[in-house]
Amino acid sequence: MEIGVDSFAAVDIEKGAPSAVDRVNAVEQLIERIVFADNVGLDFFGIGEHHREEFLDSAPHMILAASAAKTKRIRLGSAVAVLSAADPVRVFQNYSTLDLISSGRAEMVVGRGSFSESFPLFGFQFEDYDAIFKEKLELLLQIRHQETVSWSGNFRPPLSNQRITPRPFQDKIPIWLGVGGTPASFVRAGSLGLPLMIAIIGGETHRFKPLVDLYRESGDKAGFKPEELKVGIHSLGYIAESKEKAIKEYFPGYAYNFTRIGKERGWPPVTFERFAAQNTKTGALMVGDAEEVADKIIGYSNALGGIDRLTFQLDNANLTHQQLKETIQIIAENLKPLVNKG
Repeated sequence: MEIGVDSFAAVDIEKGAPSAVDRVNAVEQLIERIVFADNVGLDFFGIGEHHREEFLDSAPHMILAASAAKTKRIRLGSAVAVLSAADPVRVFQNYSTLDLISSGRAEMVVGRGSFSESFPLFGFQFEDYDAIFKEKLELLLQIRHQETVSWSGNFRPPLSNQRITPRPFQDKIPIWLGVGGTPASFVRAGSLGLPLMIAIIGGETHRFKPLVDLYRESGDKAGFKPEELKVGIHSLGYIAESKEKAIKEYFPGYAYNFTRIGKERGWPPVTFERFAAQNTKTGALMVGDAEEVADKIIGYSNALGGIDRLTFQLDNANLTHQQLKETIQIIAENLKPLVNKG
């Protein structure tokens, strides 16, 4: 199983709006962590896309490109690219260029995103949420397959025999479909033969088994081989030398951030009891020591019929740069070998 890290390029806003120096430091430190993740042997580092004050990832391909020039082995990609609010031609060009800079290490996880700010920002109607994504995904896949494209749709001007360049170093840049819990999204990924990245940030992971089965059944009906139908999980987590230390360092920032975001969405405030209920053996949170979390990941894989990749979303709890580097090292040197030993 591949093990990686996802980041939203978070900056702490608990004490007010970040200064220009704060923003510079946050991006510099993030790139340093990506280089460190490469050095200690993680398989993947993903950057999200948001358009909010607390996240500096509105142009993820820029952060990834800066990191590609300083890394050698680690695969780099979006987590996720909000395709609904973007031009698929430009998305392809951005990640194709990243693939050239990285000598073939670029990937895309594309999805609709969990925040809605990008729709009004780029002039789209939220009511067209699904139709926009479906159309733009079809165009992105056509561009990946063909250098010269003729296409027409409802949400972008048509293309008439247009060459889309540059082409990537890889024959085909891997494109994963990022999904939540909507059955239609699992069917779409399977029908297209796309690898699946499931964002599981709450509930119990084994409850996704019927949806993963639906994905695999849809892929099989469409003629794709089992090895083409990869499954990944994106989960919130933090690993330390002991479970007690991990919880002590992670919970305060997690509670602050998810209570703040929850106010926007009508969620109740985060309590330690609710946190603990999510951090059980079958819960979505992965906060603890390497041995316990490795056992949990193996349990996830068994429950879902196999997992090909798991990525930790780490920077959602106002942790320090040093704390994040330490957990990356523990994940790479302690947890990853335990998971792959089985």
